[in-house]
Amino acid sequence: MKIKKLGRTGLKVSEICLGTMTFGNQCDEKTSFAIMDKAWAGGVNFIDTADVYPLPPQLSTVGDTETIIGKWLKSNPGRRHETVLATKCNGKMGSAVNDQGLSRRHIMDAVDASLRRLQTDFIDLYQVHFYDPNTPLDETLRALDDLVRTGKVRYIGCSNYLAYQLLKSLWVSDKLNISRYDSVQPRYNLLFREFENELFPVCKEEGVGVIVYNPLAGGFLSGKHQRDKEPEEKGRFKLGDAGKLYQERYWHDAQFDAVDRMKEFFKDRGKSIIAVSIAWVLANNAVTSAIVGASKPEQLNDSLASVNIVLDEEEMKFLNELWYNLPRVSDPKFALR
Repeated sequence: MKIKKLGRTGLKVSEICLGTMTFGNQCDEKTSFAIMDKAWAGGVNFIDTADVYPLPPQLSTVGDTETIIGKWLKSNPGRRHETVLATKCNGKMGSAVNDQGLSRRHIMDAVDASLRRLQTDFIDLYQVHFYDPNTPLDETLRALDDLVRTGKVRYIGCSNYLAYQLLKSLWVSDKLNISRYDSVQPRYNLLFREFENELFPVCKEEGVGVIVYNPLAGGFLSGKHQRDKEPEEKGRFKLGDAGKLYQERYWHDAQFDAVDRMKEFFKDRGKSIIAVSIAWVLANNAVTSAIVGASKPEQLNDSLASVNIVLDEEEMKFLNELWYNLPRVSDPKFALR
């Protein structure tokens, strides 16, 4: 397991980050503990979560994932000190009008609630989950800067930002001489590479760490799905509105064809397409870490093995051609969400 610097900072994280959106719905507390133990044993020191988890977000379950992680950290003395803990805010956490967004009020409420659930005094990386067009950037960034100055948060980052949104944010932080986003979380995998065009070059130029989510396309790149069968119950592709979104992204003949070609190509090479998919993501020098999740501990086997996979020139050429041969999405809003 390689350890990398997060962007221009001195913070060091494992190249595999454990994603936790399954904790509390797709897997219970005991299974969640087993998954975290498995990742820890594999050299993962980086855990990513969000206050609205588990998936799909609903008011009856928001915060449950953070609570499970907090219990795990508490039951393993010493691990909090060695763990880089990341969470996010912005999503709807209650029925009141100010229970979501990136206003100063909600950020201050959200961070205190996350700290209680996670049973910790500070959050290593506090991220805004989505861009909020209804709140001025300076209000959001000043609030986050205050959290850094008070010690509740060590570093700040953003998720699901487009290149221009990240650049605007960096400019505001520079102008006001306050804390800036040192990381961004984009969706990135063999079947979705739009952010290579603008976001990744910006991050390399500005020293912003890239923590990619969906490196397995929500499990689609595991190869377990079949186009002539419905997605499995309680799987990523069946979880309410989130499941519909994942089906819109990946459940198409062209994507199934790409996975079939991968299976055939790597069949005699002794390489799991799961490990190959993550290894391909990590081979991009703009990427700091790839977020991988699981609903069972054994599902991490191939994901953790990806760090030892070296893709040769022929394999890289084949994998790159998968994307180039996919049909382009006409609606840019759909393509980037």
